[in-house]
Amino acid sequence: MKRIAVLGSTGSVGEQTLAVAEAFPERYRVVSLAARRNAEKLAEQVRRCRPARVALMEPAAARELRERLGDHPVEILTGPAGLAAAASCDADLCVAAIVGAAGLEPTLAALRAGMDVALANKEALVMAGALVLRELRARGRSLLPVDSEHSAIFQALAGAPRARVRRLILTASGGPFRSWPAERIARATVEEALRHPNWEMGPKITIDSATLMNKGLEVIEARWLFDMPPERIEVVVHPESIVHSAVEFVDSSVIAQLGLPDMRVPIAVALAHPERLELDLPRLDLTALGALHFETPDTKRFPCLAHAFAAASADELAPAVLNAANEVAVEAFLARRVAFPAIAAAVESVLDSHFAHGAGALRDLPDVLEADGWARERAREWLAACQGGPA
Repeated sequence: MKRIAVLGSTGSVGEQTLAVAEAFPERYRVVSLAARRNAEKLAEQVRRCRPARVALMEPAAARELRERLGDHPVEILTGPAGLAAAASCDADLCVAAIVGAAGLEPTLAALRAGMDVALANKEALVMAGALVLRELRARGRSLLPVDSEHSAIFQALAGAPRARVRRLILTASGGPFRSWPAERIARATVEEALRHPNWEMGPKITIDSATLMNKGLEVIEARWLFDMPPERIEVVVHPESIVHSAVEFVDSSVIAQLGLPDMRVPIAVALAHPERLELDLPRLDLTALGALHFETPDTKRFPCLAHAFAAASADELAPAVLNAANEVAVEAFLARRVAFPAIAAAVESVLDSHFAHGAGALRDLPDVLEADGWARERAREWLAACQGGPA
């Protein structure tokens, strides 16, 4: 039986991970859960899955969880140290699904504890890819992608030598504004940006999909996951979200992974690797689809993708700066303090300031955290001076 820890268990990926695990009780046992603040949902998961240890980032939420659980026998931890302890429990596999920069340290804690990691938190590799890979190699553990695009590449590669790969092709839905003119995108509301055409995701990832920053972050993630330089990673807009990504080999053959948009498939691939689980899900009917479409992304209407490629090709700390500025800008947009175009503009301004200071060296975690903090402060300053109207 495989023992699993789920970080970010109350989010979309976390909930679906538990659903897959609970469908195979003879194969999986949940031993640890962690979340940011949703004590109500975590209490429900504790009663269902009966983990030995749980953690909440916010102390007030941890107190609420204890009140909800009463004398239920579970260890409750709090704060960053609590999340790291939940990640480094006695498990075989840690599913890292905490959204944003908050997921980096727990992911490192799981690796340092000698666990394999199923990675849904792309920010861990975006912020500190070199550091994460260093920990991975030092302990001889596996990093299994959970993002649908990276899972597709992982499946298409099937252990093929990287020297035989010509390029990786990441597909993007294009988000809710794929066909909108720039003038209309500039007036987009929060509600419109959160209306993703294909996937049900949390608000931050959904906004990143609307700006195409999510795809940019995935380019950086793929660079580390598959040891592939950014110039050999291509993004293609595919509005149906059926081809989840593809690999082109040196003989010009292309192998793609197809399926209906459902995160339970890549989750199950990561949980069961190298086996496959029999899932009771709708099956893909190509004749019903009729046609699949592919487009070149427009980086003039969606400049965040270009900013991400620039960061991926720069110094090792540039992606951490990119990610931090984006998180602050997305938060400001969701709070209706700035207009939609301010997200890309803030990221560009902070990146330009970073480049003007010269390349940054990533030696260890404090370097990443310093770059992250610096970028957040610069982004807040820029946004405070931004004249963009409310979203």
